[in-house]
Amino acid sequence: MSAETPHIDIDDRRILNLLYLGLNDAAIGRRLGMGHRTVQRRVQRLMDRLDVVGRVALGARAQELGLLPPAARE
Repeated sequence: MSAETPHIDIDDRRILNLLYLGLNDAAIGRRLGMGHRTVQRRVQRLMDRLDVVGRVALGARAQELGLLPPAARE
């Protein structure tokens, strides 16, 4: 992670990884024990923080910044 990478907490990293794996908000919420609306808000906050529009762009930016675990990037 570079100095310009915003701090992303562990739950947001989990959300990023599960999005990358193709799960929808409801499935992510079930896995993480939170409501799908909470997941939606957190995804929107991540897009705002990483300055991207859309989930595909969020995943690409997360990869660029090294926010996804190595296994998810392969």
